[in-house]
Amino acid sequence: MVLATPSPTELVQQDREHLIHPLYHPDDHEAPIIFVKGRGAILTDAEGHEYIDGLSSLWNVNAGHGRPELAEAAAAQMHELAYASNYTGFANVPAIKLAAKLAEISYPNLNSVYFTSGGAESNESAFKTARFFWKAKDKPDKVKVIARTWAYHGVSMAAMSATGMAPYHKMFAPLMPNFLQIAAPYRYQCKYCSDQPDCNLGCANELEQTIEREGPDSVAAFIAEPVQGAGGVIVPPQQYFPRVREICDQYEVLFIADEVITGFGRTGKMFALDHWGVQPDIMSFAKGITSGALPLGGIMLSDRVQRAILDVPPANRWMHAYTYSGHPTCCAVGLANLDLMLGENLVGRAAVVGERMLEGLKQLEDHPNVGEVRGLGMIAAIELVADKASRKPFDASVNLGTRVIDQFRRRGLYTRARGDVIALAPPLMIPDDQMDRLIKIVHEGVQAATASVR
Repeated sequence: MVLATPSPTELVQQDREHLIHPLYHPDDHEAPIIFVKGRGAILTDAEGHEYIDGLSSLWNVNAGHGRPELAEAAAAQMHELAYASNYTGFANVPAIKLAAKLAEISYPNLNSVYFTSGGAESNESAFKTARFFWKAKDKPDKVKVIARTWAYHGVSMAAMSATGMAPYHKMFAPLMPNFLQIAAPYRYQCKYCSDQPDCNLGCANELEQTIEREGPDSVAAFIAEPVQGAGGVIVPPQQYFPRVREICDQYEVLFIADEVITGFGRTGKMFALDHWGVQPDIMSFAKGITSGALPLGGIMLSDRVQRAILDVPPANRWMHAYTYSGHPTCCAVGLANLDLMLGENLVGRAAVVGERMLEGLKQLEDHPNVGEVRGLGMIAAIELVADKASRKPFDASVNLGTRVIDQFRRRGLYTRARGDVIALAPPLMIPDDQMDRLIKIVHEGVQAATASVR
């Protein structure tokens, strides 16, 4: 017997009664959009309305929705071996092949992979590995992690403690000890140089000052997104990451690159630190590895960090695990996704189409309430302000970001905002005509929303 599909009204009612959502409050969920289909860069809801996916759903559907290659890879693997343990003493073919492929396409110093189910697990794994490394090097007091304001590294306890956005902390505090925050390279609102003609790298130098204040023998790692995504698409100055790498080397601090959003082509490079010629000691990844088709993430380790794992005696082994590490089906989809992205040169396309997107969005900078348009590759943001001269934000009670997002949705564009900073990161394969439509909707939506609050 085939059961009838519930009506949209019935689905909303069942949703309200039984489903708890991320970042949940019922006031924000009175009229949810229930998505039922995705093809390319288009999402369709239960009532048949279509939306351009302006954020690759959650920064992750890099290759686009509904790719048959990924569905076929999952089905084929599930027919053969859907799941098996990847604990020490066991292995499976897709996990082995995907690890080898990642070593081939990532930074030259990263050649080993540990798989997780997503970004928060990846960053938790990175923090634990940094502590392991220093204990293996007979420096057990090096346990502190330095992160940045406006950072997003996940919301499990350690990842949340590294995340630099207070709303994620409020109802779950206290944070874990030994996590510290320094300034982000947020040029537009920088406490060091936003009122100066050039960046003075005060934010990078704060890393050195913090290490010296805390004591180099207490600091294990510094973690940073190459471009801060959820915090507002914060693109660093050109010399920021070379300076960070220099500081980490000088004080023997591991550099963890959180490439959960920026990895796999999002910025026009396979991995974003290539823009600045820098390599990390540990890289966390997730999201774009499967283009969102299945949950998969991981960390990649430099040869130096991997050597520490290999050289400890058995009693001091790397005692870290997840049930779904190296999940065969997820890894098979990851392989198929990388083949697809490389075959279609989606990384190169992100660079070219991303430049076109940024050019189209920057035309908004003449608007009296658009303070800055910024981005890199296929990730961009529009920061709205009440006063351009002072860069003063709107009062939170105005809810301008929410108003803009509502105007976008009415016109057929899905994305999200952080306060009054509107983020855009469409699938890397978005057709030119849909990109033109996206830019047009953004212009119209910003105009309509700001007109309502003047």
